[in-house]
Amino acid sequence: MPDRTLILGGARSGKSLAAERLLADVPDVLYVATGGDDAGSAEWADRVAKHQARRPPTWGLIETIDLIPLLESPGPPLLVDCLTLWLSRTMDAHDTWSDLTRSPAIDQAIADLAAAWSATPRRTVAVSNDIGAGVVPADPGTRLFRDLMGRLNTAISLTSTTALYTIAGRTLPLT
Repeated sequence: MPDRTLILGGARSGKSLAAERLLADVPDVLYVATGGDDAGSAEWADRVAKHQARRPPTWGLIETIDLIPLLESPGPPLLVDCLTLWLSRTMDAHDTWSDLTRSPAIDQAIADLAAAWSATPRRTVAVSNDIGAGVVPADPGTRLFRDLMGRLNTAISLTSTTALYTIAGRTLPLT
């Protein structure tokens, strides 16, 4: 089975840099950006530009949340950045924010992604935010997102060959 690595951490902890370092010696990585374009946001455009500037020019790029076909097909290593934005955009696609109950469609999307992750024929590295270690969110939407993020991270972590945690630029193995 190919190596499947999940890198968790908080905001701005160095997760993406750690993922890029893991694949730095591979010339043909496919970088999978799940964030969308957030048109009109100068701050988002700056973030994207910094990520792009760090990547080798030989790496490919695809912007999508449709991860399962990529995971199911053979090809070069994947760097998925990030699962947190995948979940947010998947919740958008299923209109979860207007009905803040647990959606069977979201639960199924998480299960399907975890199944594809566990069986992928590719070397794969994914980045995801650990958002469950803080204060309980005050509003139902953020609590739902936090809970689903925890379920997603757990499902992916338990089917990974390696799980890492990044904090303050340091990356530690999770055993």
